[in-house]
Amino acid sequence: MTQSIPPQSQDHQPGVERLLKPRAEHIRPDYRGSDKLKGRRALITGGDSGIGRAVALHFAREGADVAILYLEEEEDARETIRLAEAEGVRALAIEGDVANSMVCNDAVAHVVEVFGGLDIVVNNAGVQYVSTDLTDISDETWQRHMDVNINGYFYITRAALPHLNRGSAIINTSSINAFAGNKALVAYTTTKAAEMGFTRALALQLAEKGIRVNAVAPGPIWTPLQPASWGPVDPQAVADMGKSTPMGRIGQPSEMGPAYVYLAAEDSSYVTGQTVHVNGGMIING
Repeated sequence: MTQSIPPQSQDHQPGVERLLKPRAEHIRPDYRGSDKLKGRRALITGGDSGIGRAVALHFAREGADVAILYLEEEEDARETIRLAEAEGVRALAIEGDVANSMVCNDAVAHVVEVFGGLDIVVNNAGVQYVSTDLTDISDETWQRHMDVNINGYFYITRAALPHLNRGSAIINTSSINAFAGNKALVAYTTTKAAEMGFTRALALQLAEKGIRVNAVAPGPIWTPLQPASWGPVDPQAVADMGKSTPMGRIGQPSEMGPAYVYLAAEDSSYVTGQTVHVNGGMIING
């Protein structure tokens, strides 16, 4: 958990898992599944790498069939599928951009066709572009944040909702930045705060239907998005990531997965509209 991270950069988002130095851990070898999600069917956006891969593997170890929607990193997606299938479940990879509503509609329809239904939706795909000056953010960059981080969550959830039943779960990946802010991530922070509003309002709307809606707010986690977003601006910032947290280190995706299992499973049957913070001890006010 305390491996040193050297300065590094990747030149394209969402980034490539296999280029991380050191490699990230997505599930601990000693994580014991107990059929918490046996027979369930999940769709995870951004599931090819990082937190999305961790969620897919934890769900698979708990017995769920998992489908991932990924943007373009086919090799990363194939590896996630290989690892999920090794857990003895069905796994499905779908390529497409969540910013396109038709892609989201088709992805959900394909999952339902292959798996025979859908029980868990994890909205996780996101982009993050660094800018220390608001006036440097182009219309295109601002809109890309909105299209992926907000619209994508809406499109996937809207498409999935007719297939969800009482006991289903929707889990949204937000961020510490929705609560603490980040002066170099104004556009990203704005979308992450919007995701929290989406989570809370939708939870109220769906409570009477028995569908729970919650969020996970990660702190700094070692995923390809870090060198792909911070690296081009300052490779040293990637190496220093997480050092300012009380725990003094960046987190691993493997430390995120169990939070999603909790929110997807019956263990959290009395939890909706809430946020699980996994951030190395950073104190949240509000």
